[in-house]
Amino acid sequence: MIQLGDIGDIVWTWPALAAIHGRFPAAEMSLLARKGRGGLLEANPLLREIIEVVQPRGGGIAVLSAHANFLASLRRRRFDMAVDLRGDERGALLAWSTRAPVRIALAYGRNDVPFWRNRMFTHLAAAPLPGKGPFRGPAEQSLDVLRPFGIDIEGDLPPFPVPPVIAERVDRLFREERMDMELPWVTISPYSRWTYKEWGQEKWIDLIRWFREHWGAGTAIVGSVEDRDKADELLRGGGDHIRNLAGRTSLAELAGVIARSVLHVGVDTGGPHLAAALGLPTVTIYGPSFGEAWAHPGPRHRTVFPDRDCVPCRKIGCDNSHRSECLEELGPEKVRKAAGDLIASLGLISRH
Repeated sequence: MIQLGDIGDIVWTWPALAAIHGRFPAAEMSLLARKGRGGLLEANPLLREIIEVVQPRGGGIAVLSAHANFLASLRRRRFDMAVDLRGDERGALLAWSTRAPVRIALAYGRNDVPFWRNRMFTHLAAAPLPGKGPFRGPAEQSLDVLRPFGIDIEGDLPPFPVPPVIAERVDRLFREERMDMELPWVTISPYSRWTYKEWGQEKWIDLIRWFREHWGAGTAIVGSVEDRDKADELLRGGGDHIRNLAGRTSLAELAGVIARSVLHVGVDTGGPHLAAALGLPTVTIYGPSFGEAWAHPGPRHRTVFPDRDCVPCRKIGCDNSHRSECLEELGPEKVRKAAGDLIASLGLISRH
């Protein structure tokens, strides 16, 4: 399985892995992922190995040699099937390099995809046309690659797994943080590596206090180690029963942390995708990047976005400035309402 995307993309690799396992239960599967991303599936019982695709440093012959050695290592594994879940040329080259007799992907005819990309595969599924047909969500999109070839999920999609060894590590972290597990906990992912997707510190503090005062819930902040200092600001302003877990977990442990919460609220980053795959209700805050193709359908999920005609502009902030006025103007009221509606309609928390 080839998935060279970010964390959200790795999350939605899970349905395809589960479908292949259901069709070929004796098959041994490997995941090719960018360095630092595949760890999300650490200890996953369906995977034999996670192969990290690393960009060699330096230049010239050393880089060419490193690439050649990596591609040779793929061929030596003698894969029977390679599935590329993205539409770019790099995954296509990796699939072709495996020399697997069956190589599957979506057929793309976009102008930004080289003409030879589709020729790297033996089996192509028709790519859905943008804006055509009902919106079904990212889990269904990953299965679109496999369904034409008789590989699909039977029944409901199984939740993203948290292996026991990962759950034990999360238990230890909660003890270290002295988290009162008698409380309902909400997890939040306020930060993105793209700052134009972020919402604003004071509004997060408002939301954290509302969860505590109105619902009696604690809040756990999740994110990367780079987010930790910003999360400390929320810790200082958010009152009691708030924990800063940013940078305290591996990706697999992040899944275990989110799985223990009753609700996840986040910006357009990997956290809401992971929460939805785990079966949790989610509230996702979108701005310039809002896209129906990645929102989560159904009554357990809410999307919140600014009431502006320019949304979504799909730019890197206003005029590509890395600053999003739409998110700056979006107040906490809409997010509170979305979260409150979910909590009440699903009975997630008894009123405090």
